[in-house]
Amino acid sequence: MSGKPIVLVVAAALVDPDNRVLIAQRPMDKSLGGLWEFPGGKVETGETPEQALMRELREELSVETKEACLAPLSFASHTYDGFHLLMPLYVCRRWTGVPRANEHAALKWVKPAALRDYPMPPADEPLIAHLCDLL
Repeated sequence: MSGKPIVLVVAAALVDPDNRVLIAQRPMDKSLGGLWEFPGGKVETGETPEQALMRELREELSVETKEACLAPLSFASHTYDGFHLLMPLYVCRRWTGVPRANEHAALKWVKPAALRDYPMPPADEPLIAHLCDLL
């Protein structure tokens, strides 16, 4: 047993009509700053993963979606120094609003095969293969 707390976070692969995936660059002053990630965040007490993801997409990107538009694809399980991260990844093809970088340094629409060209946190990297298979 690692004895490290398990932190549950959720992430979304927003997919546009051209089958590009939205990735977001972490602010330089945050942990893992400058790396690219799938948008999302921590699941708060009392929230389902889907509720947390809808809230995070609203806060981080100013987009709205419905639970029915979130399709679970895969998950990441990764041990960092002080905690173990468990992160379900949902695919979302329907939302309202234009994504804006409210909390990130930048946003970018990327073809799945090009995702490996962007440095990502260790937990996000294994999810790329699942997106390549899907799209």
